[in-house]
Amino acid sequence: MLYNVVRPLLFTLDPEGLHHFTLSMLKMLSRSGVFAKKTPVVSHQVKCFGLEFLNPVGLAAGLDKNGECIPAWASLGFGFIEVGTVTPKAQFGNPKPRLFRLEQDKAIINRMGFNNKGVDYVAEQLKSLPRCCPIGVNIGKNRDTPIDLAAQDYLHCFKKIYAFADYVTVNLSSPNTPGLKSLQHGEMLKGIIEPLIEERKKLADINQKNVPILVKISPDLENEQIKQIIDCLLAMQLDGVIATNTTVKRDNTLKDPAVHEVGGLSGDPLFQQSTAVVKLIHSLARDDLPIIAVGGIFNAEHAKAKLAAGAKLVQLYTGLIYQGPALVKKILLSL
Repeated sequence: MLYNVVRPLLFTLDPEGLHHFTLSMLKMLSRSGVFAKKTPVVSHQVKCFGLEFLNPVGLAAGLDKNGECIPAWASLGFGFIEVGTVTPKAQFGNPKPRLFRLEQDKAIINRMGFNNKGVDYVAEQLKSLPRCCPIGVNIGKNRDTPIDLAAQDYLHCFKKIYAFADYVTVNLSSPNTPGLKSLQHGEMLKGIIEPLIEERKKLADINQKNVPILVKISPDLENEQIKQIIDCLLAMQLDGVIATNTTVKRDNTLKDPAVHEVGGLSGDPLFQQSTAVVKLIHSLARDDLPIIAVGGIFNAEHAKAKLAAGAKLVQLYTGLIYQGPALVKKILLSL
């Protein structure tokens, strides 16, 4: 209720500036130990990818790229947290402005471009972190790495964070890194994933754990493209898929003037599109490829619709920005 009162004031501020301020405050409070005693959360246990989740509601990648506020997110009741996207080298990302609210449409457009402090920094953050819930790390390639060398970037990140991650998401679908989405298909997809699977055999012995590998896909694929990707992932016996990333599509129902900004659209307008992808993937793979659903979850009914479509877990991002932290508990109480 309080968030609904202060949100209009917060939304008068620059979106990226507010984002960084919020993270700075949460980071400071996390380091102070104020979140050491977590508020008890509603338990709705889920077993997935060989991991145990206290509940199926997670934080999506992109909100805490550098893994600096994990105790704060855990205190809100999230059952798991995904950090990143992280790249081998730190990078600034795309020029500002690059983050836009579409308040009339309950949406966000971003063209951030994998801005992060680099995989070594994130590994250090996770290394010193008391384990409160499963932590996923979303990995990508640096912007200046040629597409034909992208596999090296993914493998580098995978090696660096393996010991500290509970699962790893291979981001091949962001619309804000040129050429990245081409890596979702055919031999290029195999060229990214197969080296990770081979490397995992070595790292699993060293670290005494088998870290699940997931792929995050675009919502803008044709059904036949999705089928080909899923067939490929099943053949490689991948652990799971995240559906979906943001969309570059814009339909004529969008009203906000910022709709013409370039970048990935997230939020309420993405809900139906991303849920349809979840349903299609589940029809193709059933339980052989567990799904984390993300895209447009603004209330408990949205979350339950994703689960009914075949997802095992769900993630929040834009809904959290618009609805506030109470959204997590509302969803959990409804399950």
